[in-house]
Amino acid sequence: MAIASRLPKFDQKIVVGVVFVAAMFVNILDITIINVALPAIGKDFGVAASQLGTVSVGYLVSLAVFIPASGWLGDRFGTKRIFLLALAIFTGASALCGLAQNLDQLVLFRILQGVGGGMLTPVGMAMMFRVFPPEERVRASRVLMIPTAIAPALGPVLGGLLVDKASWHWVFFINLPVGAVALVFGALFLKDHREPAAGRFDIAGFVLSGAGLALLMYALSEGSDKGWGTLGILGAGIGGAVLLAAMVWHGLRSAQPILNLRLFSDRLFVSTNVVSLLAAAGFLGLLFVYPLMCQNAFGWSALKTGLLTFPEALGVMITSQVVSRIYPKIGPRRLMVAGLVGIAAAAVMLTRVTADTSPVVFVGILFFTGIALAFNMIPMQAAAFAKTLPQDSGSASTLFSTQRQIGSALGVAVLSTVMAGVGLVTAGPGGGAPVPNMDAYRAAFWTAAGIALVGALAALTIRDKDAEATMRKIVPVEEKPEPAEDAVAV
Repeated sequence: MAIASRLPKFDQKIVVGVVFVAAMFVNILDITIINVALPAIGKDFGVAASQLGTVSVGYLVSLAVFIPASGWLGDRFGTKRIFLLALAIFTGASALCGLAQNLDQLVLFRILQGVGGGMLTPVGMAMMFRVFPPEERVRASRVLMIPTAIAPALGPVLGGLLVDKASWHWVFFINLPVGAVALVFGALFLKDHREPAAGRFDIAGFVLSGAGLALLMYALSEGSDKGWGTLGILGAGIGGAVLLAAMVWHGLRSAQPILNLRLFSDRLFVSTNVVSLLAAAGFLGLLFVYPLMCQNAFGWSALKTGLLTFPEALGVMITSQVVSRIYPKIGPRRLMVAGLVGIAAAAVMLTRVTADTSPVVFVGILFFTGIALAFNMIPMQAAAFAKTLPQDSGSASTLFSTQRQIGSALGVAVLSTVMAGVGLVTAGPGGGAPVPNMDAYRAAFWTAAGIALVGALAALTIRDKDAEATMRKIVPVEEKPEPAEDAVAV
């Protein structure tokens, strides 16, 4: 008897949820945990801090190149095969990163990590929204919030512990057990899905979108450090914009483009993507500035900073239970507006803190931030695909993942530029040694609040009626009546 036939049969909602949450967790964790380890990596390899940016930029650029192709690959070769291949590449590259002997090797292996990471989220999201019908999308979004909330908050804590107690190599090795278990579980229990009408691979679209996004991500990631007016950054930004414009022109004229831009004819899909981009820019920008302020301005350790960031994850997990229950009655529009206004309020509150502020205040603000994030993210993810046809899930999730990646990079770029413009240090008393300039961090938080409020205004354009398919109550399947006790056996 074949091994497969002897395996227990799990509900695909559980299987997809387990493998996707595990993959997203290590993927998001990897982006945040590396920042804590960079000083130790530079010291070990004997390289200047200015050279270490390539470790993060290489990953982000590679990620941007392969996100557009992920939807087609999943549709053409099967979501199970591509998802497990992406997870295997990511996990294997993590091991190679931990074994790197110099900076060039580490950057090369980080680029390989990005190849896997770029395909994980879009393909995994397509699987999620195929197995969860519209009326269960809020439940699916609640599952997706677990890695989205925990990983960014856990990254600094775990990174600080691993670097201090072991070595920087372990910030990569930590991915191996999670990746290996998810691979085995997915290989055994995940069902495959292909779209028969996937068509031929759009080579021109892949080159234009991949190169355009890569150049744009490079410009956004490095612009604040190298200077927006420098030839390299200016050229990359303009080149990326031109290539993406050419991709749009090509995509609207192609029968089967790699990025199906015709999905933007759906008003709800457009609105939720705009809100998602602004929410990512505001929220992830806030999470970028906050640890910098704690460590560079207040002089706190990475561990203390991480511990005072983690309440955000708790706020998300607790509130997600409430939001998922009130969503069918209230709808996405008001919940998303409230969430973004809450994120703006949290950013404003952070403009008032100092190094002497009680830790309880930081815990309260970050917990409140998590509450606001849950109010925004869960209805947004549930509503985004409300009118998307099942055969378009791969393309829709690819577009959604692309704008989220751009939004996060945009938020960090804008807030970094604001801080650099104000000046991170100022002259000490009496012209003494430079001291941290809190005005720079406050200006960044005010900017994050402004971005979130613009997102709230964009959320007002969402019509709850368009998302009504996701607001239906789940009707339990009626059980078949038991046969009467005195029924005559045939």
